[in-house]
Amino acid sequence: MQEEVENRTVTLAISTTKLTARTLRAAIRKLLAAWNNGRDKAKIPEIPHGKQTVKQLVGQNAGVSNIEITDSNIKSFEKVARKYGVDYAVKQDRSVSPPKYLVFFKARDADALTSAFKEFSAKTVQKARRPSVLAQLRKFAELVKNNVIDKVKHREQERSI
Repeated sequence: MQEEVENRTVTLAISTTKLTARTLRAAIRKLLAAWNNGRDKAKIPEIPHGKQTVKQLVGQNAGVSNIEITDSNIKSFEKVARKYGVDYAVKQDRSVSPPKYLVFFKARDADALTSAFKEFSAKTVQKARRPSVLAQLRKFAELVKNNVIDKVKHREQERSI
């Protein structure tokens, strides 16, 4: 009986070893196939999305429009445009005294861009109305400095007789 159990154990060990080798070989084949497919895809140029250069945007043959922005806070617009998935390019015009920015975008993204500009302008207006936290902190610090607190302690107590 002991020999039979030992034979079954050895047979099980050999079969699992073969199974592992087969599995490893299949995994390597799949990995090599994936690498070869990746090389084929690398030959096809990928269309960029989001922020890109004007040359890339014009090269997509989708028709390009532009809008002029005079605000220097262009980073907040980029966040909103990324949120709406707009393909755009920003070009700075330095010929005028405060530099203005031209935002080029695909003609088919016009509706998404108008929504993005509405949100951007709402954020800008809200930021202009709201005073900064640092300015408020400085104001309150000045109030505390100017406010003289009576530090004299009165130790007199009223006694009732």
